[in-house]
Amino acid sequence: MMNSLPVLPTISTTFIVLSAITVGIGWVQIKQRKIEAHKKTMITAAIFALIFFIIYATRTIFLGNTSFGGPNNVKVYYTIFLIFHITLATVGAVLGIVNLVTGFKKKFSIHRKLGPITSVVWFCTGITGVAVYLLLYVFYKGGETTSVIKAILGF
Repeated sequence: MMNSLPVLPTISTTFIVLSAITVGIGWVQIKQRKIEAHKKTMITAAIFALIFFIIYATRTIFLGNTSFGGPNNVKVYYTIFLIFHITLATVGAVLGIVNLVTGFKKKFSIHRKLGPITSVVWFCTGITGVAVYLLLYVFYKGGETTSVIKAILGF
């Protein structure tokens, strides 16, 4: 019998994948000079990313983060990979916000230069995010989950 997947991590991971897919669609649209479609698609990508972040942050604060439940000899590699993913996600989020702002403010010289870099970082964030999800919940059984509130306040 197959173990069921955790609902909130599955939903949040789905939203980050949708965000990466819509960024890809938006990239194709701007290459085709479909400016209005590009704008709408990239706003949709940002909304998907925001939904991911709200679910992730709420879950982290109230339910907690799940520790790696795989073998100890894999844990160090998972941890290094997780740090890489978190760094990518942080850089990607900042670049995404800067790109949205430069697009809305019509600062297109910066927007055009930063867009492809941001997109590649975001694709890598999506791919590594899916890999983290698979390592935590599919390939290995997740470890202990402790909420930030419990970890900080002790209850």
